[in-house]
Amino acid sequence: MNGDPRSVLIAPVVSEKSYGLIADRGKYTFKVHPDAHKTQIRQAVEEVFGVDVTGVNVSKVPSKPKRRGMIQGRRSGWKKAVVTVAAGQTIDAFGPGV
Repeated sequence: MNGDPRSVLIAPVVSEKSYGLIADRGKYTFKVHPDAHKTQIRQAVEEVFGVDVTGVNVSKVPSKPKRRGMIQGRRSGWKKAVVTVAAGQTIDAFGPGV
């Protein structure tokens, strides 16, 4: 992870639950770099999307065991950030009208 804010934010999380948070509370969910902390995530979202961030919640998604026939393995774990933006502001990365 370098000083570039786009290296902190890896991808938006696209799921029913994350879209429900957008519609109800103005919270956006991102997959973030494993070493990123709340301040870096806040600065990255504000710089990339031009919105005011009012809160950041971070959690680690644990790895899960997976199996395909006799082959066993693990899906890698990742870090998730739920970012709350100021009232009346939106992020267009999740699609128009969301």
